[in-house]
Amino acid sequence: MSPKKKIFAIIGSASENSSNLKLVENLAAITQNDLDYTIFNELKKLPPFDPELSLDQAPEIILDFRKSVQNADGILVCTPEYIFSIPSGLKNALEWCVSTTVFSDKPAGLITASAHGQKGHDELQLIMNTLMARFTPETTLLIQGIKGKINTQGEITNTQTQKELTRFANAFHKLVKTSTAGTDA
Repeated sequence: MSPKKKIFAIIGSASENSSNLKLVENLAAITQNDLDYTIFNELKKLPPFDPELSLDQAPEIILDFRKSVQNADGILVCTPEYIFSIPSGLKNALEWCVSTTVFSDKPAGLITASAHGQKGHDELQLIMNTLMARFTPETTLLIQGIKGKINTQGEITNTQTQKELTRFANAFHKLVKTSTAGTDA
């Protein structure tokens, strides 16, 4: 049996008890036999992007964030849409990585779960393409109307959403499993 692949999951929501966090917890349960998740829900703690510090003088917390991305076998981003865009905290974190190659050819799963979400989902894919992350249509998932599809205990109450998440989980696992990019073992 091969060791579990390491997934670094970035929660784009600024809320403490977000639906996006609950979705990632559901996804982790679906793939628990194959994937080991580290969930990053601390975007609020990252300093604002400063291009003058980005290369040679990045703060320690940013270096740690980049290292987590670099050392992961795959990246999962799960985010809501805020004002037809991705949340500023998520964009800030990704901007700190633009001058690096930490996302280059990194297998990625991208979930946007929000009231509507289409514009934020499109933007997330554009940014991750720019960072050269590797994802497929099967490893992207837009869940519209998320508040009505997951309860406060984190259980997915919508059958179609559960099926879509399971399909996504299988495609994401396959992408990570067949990847040669990733950890510096």
